[in-house]
Amino acid sequence: MTNPYHPPVKRSLAIAGHKTSISLEPLFWELLREAAVAEGVAVAALVARIDAERIKSPTPPGLASAIRVWLVENRRPCAL
Repeated sequence: MTNPYHPPVKRSLAIAGHKTSISLEPLFWELLREAAVAEGVAVAALVARIDAERIKSPTPPGLASAIRVWLVENRRPCAL
């Protein structure tokens, strides 16, 4: 794993039929790739799903923030 305090890295993805750029720290890109592999989908497909969920929120955050929150909520160990 890279330095956890590395600045965000911008990557381009096509989601919902349009191209977008997302800036995430390398740690979050790594977690996002792991989540996509675990779910058997491409990273872009997982991001599209997160995007669709976030826009349903009464106060939708930016996409990068939504990805970070999704990763924390969905990748943390279950509480005992």
